[in-house]
Amino acid sequence: MRITVKGAVRIGFLAVALGFGTWAVAREWDSVVTGFSRLSWTSVLLSVVAVIAALGGGMLTWRALLADLGSPLPVRQAAKVFFVGQLGKYIPGSLWPVLAQMEMGRDLGVPRSRSAAAFFLTMPIQMAGGLLVAAVTLLTAGPAAIGPYAWALLLVPVLAVLLEPRVINAVIGLGLRLLRREPLERALTRRGMLGALGWSLAGWAAYGLHLAVILGQSGATGVSGARLVVFATGAFALSWCLGIMTFVVPAGAGVRELAMVAVLSPVLPQGPAIAVALTSRIVLVAGDLLCAGTAALAARSAAVPEAGPQSDKAPRNAL
Repeated sequence: MRITVKGAVRIGFLAVALGFGTWAVAREWDSVVTGFSRLSWTSVLLSVVAVIAALGGGMLTWRALLADLGSPLPVRQAAKVFFVGQLGKYIPGSLWPVLAQMEMGRDLGVPRSRSAAAFFLTMPIQMAGGLLVAAVTLLTAGPAAIGPYAWALLLVPVLAVLLEPRVINAVIGLGLRLLRREPLERALTRRGMLGALGWSLAGWAAYGLHLAVILGQSGATGVSGARLVVFATGAFALSWCLGIMTFVVPAGAGVRELAMVAVLSPVLPQGPAIAVALTSRIVLVAGDLLCAGTAALAARSAAVPEAGPQSDKAPRNAL
């Protein structure tokens, strides 16, 4: 098997990230075990429920963009395409999720160009929302919590400009021309972009709840109650954005956890913070699997009543 330079860089980066992560866990093993022992199954279950709600916000962000581009999908079908396709992010390489969504969307009558445009727009919208949320919420923990990462917030105005409909429509049009593809039939609107951003912000609030539930039993100091939820929302949003910036590893593996440990340092020692970060990762993976499985079953059950003389036409006309 031939390994390209780009592939070797990805493998090397992942190995280094996992190596540092393993070393950090081993060095703080006793504290990590203590941190895990503080968590109850109830808190983990509540955290999973919050993550499912957050992932739903991400799906609705993508669905709003796709509808604005001219392909509104029923919620069940949209959930299947989005969640099943998103499992591709765990495979090394950045294109598996979009390829999966393009092919599944095509079976529902969605042009590949629209699926690709919605996919590539979802990430910057979520990142813009995440950085904005982090900038506001982490101030609750004092300047020390956000100060070391202020450079990341410089991306907020850049993303705001890029997400202006007139700008992004021009960028999409140029990209399609360079790829010698037909232009999009419908341009993005400001209303559609704001709707997608709104769902994204709702998702960040749910992600904050998932981390707050875990932090609430981890011995965090200096934050409690509503302030804990606000801080947890900013901490997760910032660590997620930092992980996405290192897109050479699958789903930000290892990088998001290292970033979360650093962001949680104002309220947690390193050992318990590692336990919180690892628990969050496990909950996120469980949420991805549950959403993909449930969405696939729901879409399949919805199609069962349609079985009959016209069922062979239903998949491509289900708009």
